[in-house]
Amino acid sequence: MIRPNNLGNRVKECIFTADITIMQKIHHTIRRAILQAIDFFYPIFKRAFSLQTFRYAACGGVNTFLDIFLFFVSYNFVLKKNDLVLPFITISPHIGAFILGSSISLPIGFYLNRYVVFPQSGLKGHHQLQRYLLVILMCIGLNYVFLKLFVEYFGWYPTVAKIVTTFIVVIFSYTIQTFYFFKAKK
Repeated sequence: MIRPNNLGNRVKECIFTADITIMQKIHHTIRRAILQAIDFFYPIFKRAFSLQTFRYAACGGVNTFLDIFLFFVSYNFVLKKNDLVLPFITISPHIGAFILGSSISLPIGFYLNRYVVFPQSGLKGHHQLQRYLLVILMCIGLNYVFLKLFVEYFGWYPTVAKIVTTFIVVIFSYTIQTFYFFKAKK
């Protein structure tokens, strides 16, 4: 005999399991679509890049464009070139725009690195996430320093400063992720 309390738990468990299954199907569909789109163009670049480097460049390029676009929109239209005033701190508009844009582009970047660019890594997801977060903290530090330098000391327009900063950080990020954080186990 099934007790009503147990029945409720079983129903919740079935719903939870169904939700996970649906999410896994969505994940696999998205991953497959991204890989098909990227790999379709790979033969053109086959002589110049390994498949992993090409996938990194494609995913990174799209995510970088998204990050710069979000920075531009945040700086010009969300913050309207004004300081971001919080109860405990005031943040300059270019740093505030960086924070807003990054809050969207960083999780997307992890997903792409974990499931598209470096799926062969033998590390568990939480270990990769820890390593990715360490890289992100370093990249945030570099972004902050270069944005401050380019905007406040050199007087560059913030979007131009963001683009130059991004190129510097991308080179650093690719190097450290390829050779340490997402390195495949031997």
